[in-house]
Amino acid sequence: MTNGLLAVTGANGFIGKHLINNLLTRNHEVLALVRRPQEFKVEGVETRRADVHDAKSLQNALDGVHTAYYLVHSMRSKGQDFAKMDRVGAENFLRAAESVGVQRIIYLGGLGETGLSEHLRSRAEVGAILQSGRVRTTVLRAAIIVGPGSAGWEMLKQLVQHLPVMTTPRWVETRCQPIALRDVLGYLVACAEVEETGGYTFDIGGPDILTYRQMMMEVAVVLGKRVRIYGIPILSPRLSSYWVDLVTDVPSSIARPLIDGLSSEVVCRDDRIKSLVPLDLTPFREAVSLALKGTI
Repeated sequence: MTNGLLAVTGANGFIGKHLINNLLTRNHEVLALVRRPQEFKVEGVETRRADVHDAKSLQNALDGVHTAYYLVHSMRSKGQDFAKMDRVGAENFLRAAESVGVQRIIYLGGLGETGLSEHLRSRAEVGAILQSGRVRTTVLRAAIIVGPGSAGWEMLKQLVQHLPVMTTPRWVETRCQPIALRDVLGYLVACAEVEETGGYTFDIGGPDILTYRQMMMEVAVVLGKRVRIYGIPILSPRLSSYWVDLVTDVPSSIARPLIDGLSSEVVCRDDRIKSLVPLDLTPFREAVSLALKGTI
């Protein structure tokens, strides 16, 4: 286990907030890196200003840090090229980390191998950038994270809640390997504590591989609802994103890139992480029940 200072970039995001709490329960010294420190207060956590598009702020923020979590993405930036913003942010972060002697970076990216959407390509590019320098960077690749606050989960849940009959494009039959939020947090914490994970890319997923149709039907069972889903080949992901806008409160700047990526199979291709971090993984239905209760 590392005894150094752990910094969480993106600390006010849904993963970052939960991660900080988990790190504190493991008695780690934690630093929260946020753009507006005055708006972030957690007892026992030092806060510093950091903006991945302000290189100077990053150097100051990362001073004295042993391991830095990179949990930043720009899909919420309206009217801007999120892929370009993420590219520049990752490059700035890596340079700053190298300049002040950060030993480890841990990044949470996305699964997927071929036919990737712009969103998934951007996630892969950020991971490659962070691993291109002198800092030992661990990349964890995940599909949909099932937990309160996850955009992918919220989209699936609200579709089931609001649409008893759905017409969907071909992506409804795409396979996915969702993972419970608590298991993602378990892997993130363990990667800081298990030195052997440094410098590698790992696929992380839950024990179930399901199509999006199967996932929505499982969500319906837990909710006690009846849902009918009809696949229509001529309905494009772009068109389906419009009714996602209408029936869910997931911002369109996030929902549309997510919908575009649903045609790409996102399944773990290796299980090396299991030998280094042996977690008792959460079945999908149990993960859904926890998420609906707002717990992890």
